[in-house]
Amino acid sequence: MKRHFFKYQGTGNDFIIFDNRDGNLTLSREQVALLCNRRFGIGADGLMLLNTHPDFDFEMKYYNADGGESTMCGNGGRCLVKFAADCGILREEYRFLAIDGEHLARIASNGNVALKMNDVASVQNGDDHFVLNTGSPHYVSQVKNVMALDVVKQGRAVRYSNAFAKEGINVNFVEKTGNAEGIIVRTYERGVEDETFSCGTGVTAAAIVSHPSTE
Repeated sequence: MKRHFFKYQGTGNDFIIFDNRDGNLTLSREQVALLCNRRFGIGADGLMLLNTHPDFDFEMKYYNADGGESTMCGNGGRCLVKFAADCGILREEYRFLAIDGEHLARIASNGNVALKMNDVASVQNGDDHFVLNTGSPHYVSQVKNVMALDVVKQGRAVRYSNAFAKEGINVNFVEKTGNAEGIIVRTYERGVEDETFSCGTGVTAAAIVSHPSTE
């Protein structure tokens, strides 16, 4: 069976998208992983289906690059809102359902998509890190000279440590800039098992942790 696919990116976080409003597309874990493979497939950080839902403008189904259905992806959500608009679903404000519940979004006149993330229930403060869930679980470590860091090596060590190996966790390294409110974030994503160009739920977690009220 032939299906048209689409490729969208949000700040470098890239996704394969299928319009599944007819409900006819079912993909196995192996198929998703192959499609996301950058050498033997299309290549992407994740794959999404645009599904219908009786109570929402649409439903977002998200898969990591390893083929597993995953938790909320912020950049993915923004891309899917834009895709929905390109498919003719036009709203002043979008209400869509994701794995972590309802989300609201708007498309500005310049094309930028603003997405409301769900409230964070708690922030766990470790000795040298924070753990919080912004729709996906995140580990945040504040470091110096983040651009010189081996993000894959150090991120993988945290992600596969005894504390997080079973469920996995996204690992963010954050450096404050000279600007009082500026931060630089680099993220190792579970499911991709590599550093990604950006991570929407990751930068949300980093911003919360870096705010003076959290510190």
